[in-house]
Amino acid sequence: MAFASTAFLKDTDMTDRPHTARTRWAAIIGSIGGNALEWYDFTIFSYMIPIISTLFFPKSAGSVSAILMSTALFGVGFFTRPLGGICLGLYADRRSRQEAMTLGMGLMAVAVALITCAPTYEQAGVTGAIMIAIARLLQGFSVGGEFATSTTFLVEIAPPNRRGFFGSWQITGQIIAQVLGGSVGYLMTTWCTPEQVHAWAWRLPFAFGLFIIPLILTIRLKMSGSATGKRKVTQTPGMMNSLTTQWREILTGMGLVTASTVSFYIIYGYVVTYATKILHLSLTGSYLVQMSAAASMLIVVPFSGYLSDFLNKKLIIFASLATYLAILWPLYAWLVASPSITRLIIMQVSLSFVSGMFLGSYCTLITQILSPASRTTMLAIVNNMVVLVVGGFSQLIVTWLISISGKAMAPAIFVMSGVAIGLIAATYLLFSSISEKFPEKIS
Repeated sequence: MAFASTAFLKDTDMTDRPHTARTRWAAIIGSIGGNALEWYDFTIFSYMIPIISTLFFPKSAGSVSAILMSTALFGVGFFTRPLGGICLGLYADRRSRQEAMTLGMGLMAVAVALITCAPTYEQAGVTGAIMIAIARLLQGFSVGGEFATSTTFLVEIAPPNRRGFFGSWQITGQIIAQVLGGSVGYLMTTWCTPEQVHAWAWRLPFAFGLFIIPLILTIRLKMSGSATGKRKVTQTPGMMNSLTTQWREILTGMGLVTASTVSFYIIYGYVVTYATKILHLSLTGSYLVQMSAAASMLIVVPFSGYLSDFLNKKLIIFASLATYLAILWPLYAWLVASPSITRLIIMQVSLSFVSGMFLGSYCTLITQILSPASRTTMLAIVNNMVVLVVGGFSQLIVTWLISISGKAMAPAIFVMSGVAIGLIAATYLLFSSISEKFPEKIS
């Protein structure tokens, strides 16, 4: 481990040391803004599945089959996430975190343009679905590198006593994306008639992301052009060496990411589809639920990160996951017994509190237990392999489970399984000898 720390001190030779508060916050704003926009473009697709399923597949397929095909289309994007994570992660470890983030955003811009312009099934048959599939592959590659590069960048640029708080802004960026997605969906369904939504308004949420991308891309280009965080690479351990020497940290991190993944892609990403297609609640109300849950997490997640700088991160993660697991089934049972927008909001906000306490602390902890010299690449592998296996087709699996069982409780069972895996990892982390590998100062 001494070798890794020494290599890191050489690799992170910051040419503008020390960072001033101004340059640090300017870089953070660029990172968070780009992160939020990347995740907005990625997650807005999941919020639009109920609409996309009726536009890009033949009506003869049936409602459930169209939903299954749409969730499969959503899952296509996860195949390229590990590849994007490794490629952009290696690039970030050898060159610059900021340059890797900028490259990823450029790819995202191309993907969003493809979706925005895709013709519907009535207009061009399967051509539109093929264009969306290509766009999803590009989105997956881009987002695959975003989590690792932006998380590592935020934690590394933070003052030593504020890393938990700074690291929590990675998740906060994703939550901002959820707020934007829910807000745009709510406004779209409020201001436009169902006929207008299906005719042209469904393109507006994607066009919004396409319109904002140039601004954030400019900010990131300025970040890349500055001296902040430039790396002078002298020595980096091989990928296989990093995998074999850090297998305990990697497996533990994967367990925690599993709990995070089922939360984002089922508790939050699936809520609109679940509410409208399974519980038969209104589309506008479902977007309102999404906004309410995400808004509450905007408070809880940074608070958890702030708290983790003073309390034991491992203990916060363990306690929040244990509580999360305990309340999942009762809340879902209460909702399913008498579905309503009010009950769905109460359930989502309650889950947002306990999951937000976990999400606000775990990114920084995973970053800190990984060897600094290969941190971005290893974090990308940890995150993207889990997301591919667990998250990519989670909505498809849950929809299939509901269809074959006829039970609306299927999402609860799926999420509980993922949270239980995370709790096992948190328990091991709490009582194991795994320690944080981080220099006292990096700038």
